Amino acid sequence: MNLPAPAATRTLICRAVLFDMDGTLVDSTAVVEEVWGELADRYGMDIDEILRTSHGVQAVDTVRRFAPAGADVAALTTELGAMERVRTAGVIAIPGAARLLASLPADLVALVTSADRVLAGIRMEAAGLAMPETSVTAELASRGKPHPEGYLTAARLLGVEPFDAVVFEDAPAGIAAGVAAGIRTVAVGPRTGALPPGVLHIPDYAAVSASVTSDAQGQRIISFRL
Repeated sequence: MNLPAPAATRTLICRAVLFDMDGTLVDSTAVVEEVWGELADRYGMDIDEILRTSHGVQAVDTVRRFAPAGADVAALTTELGAMERVRTAGVIAIPGAARLLASLPADLVALVTSADRVLAGIRMEAAGLAMPETSVTAELASRGKPHPEGYLTAARLLGVEPFDAVVFEDAPAGIAAGVAAGIRTVAVGPRTGALPPGVLHIPDYAAVSASVTSDAQGQRIISFRL
């Protein structure tokens, strides 16, 4: 009888890896909840609904959804961004993230985040993580998650087809984006929601390892052991 392999022995093979940032590489929950709470209190927005639905979504989309009628969405988004950029207390790396990133070839890794470039750099630095050279931030994606644009753009920039990549994501919107892009997706952490068929789950990267080899054509292959 063939029994399913235990979770610790799962292996994924790919040619590139795409990481979300907040909640996936960086734990910024305390800062996110703090700044959204202050903005919601200031403008009479529903903080419970914001925190329930905003994770992984571009800030402008959340502001547009919850701002009071007639509010200046661009101005509120700018205000939120200014608050986020000066607060890094409690921003830390997800367990195992630094080790895993260091084990991967830099030119086979991309960051795909709903944050803008400045905020992404601030949070990655605060968490002690190197900013990937290939980074698709909010400025480069006209349609935010759950739309697949960001992940498709990252795969193209790395020169791989979607089916040759793997996405690591923590939020329902981001997981949906990875799946919609046709990229194998691994859900990270406790806030993933119900997972679509075929999406694997890991609590963090503490037990995850990666090795790099070459195929018969000399192209590099990443093997993830989850």
